Amino acid sequence: MSFVGLFLSGAVLFLNSLMLLGKAEAKSVGIFNIFIGIIQIIIPTYLMIVSGQNNWELYNVAAIFLFGLTYLYVGVTVLKGLDGSGLGWFSLWVAIIAVVYTITSIIHFHDVVNALTWAMWAFLWFLFFLSNTLKKKIDTYIGKVAFVQSWVTLTIPALFYFLGISNTPMVSRIWTYVLILGLIYFVVSLLKIKFPFKKDNSGQEIQAI
Repeated sequence: MSFVGLFLSGAVLFLNSLMLLGKAEAKSVGIFNIFIGIIQIIIPTYLMIVSGQNNWELYNVAAIFLFGLTYLYVGVTVLKGLDGSGLGWFSLWVAIIAVVYTITSIIHFHDVVNALTWAMWAFLWFLFFLSNTLKKKIDTYIGKVAFVQSWVTLTIPALFYFLGISNTPMVSRIWTYVLILGLIYFVVSLLKIKFPFKKDNSGQEIQAI
């Protein structure tokens, strides 16, 4: 995905994190999701048409569609007040695709930073599946994860590229450590969450799903 796309995605994820944390009004954030989602559908469509149809060109273009479709789906779900189960299943599918991108970044491109970034995104999409489809009450946790990722996987890397320092050895090394520590912290924090219980028809408590 282009670094301009990363920059715009950083803005969307930042606002989505504030929405999940109860700091921003949902409908206004939903409109912004749709606006950026449309942009990230139009641009990759154009790039796909003018590309040489090389498999790696299409591979990179497809990544932009993953983000654009997610933003559109989030925006429509919020504005229409949908239950989110469809968004959750879609997020699970995207999470699986993001794992493929993670593995490809390591095996084919030998790019550790990109692989860790995709792993971060895969984890976030999986959280949306847990929240929207399995109805886990973890919106506050997702908001915190999304807030951090909006900066460390999108906004700051884009700014590094604009400033011409993204490929320097020192920045790559530091960012590798940042992403590894972030992933470890996110996973450990999720494992510590005690999911709320709900009662079944007999009045007994069961694990909420």
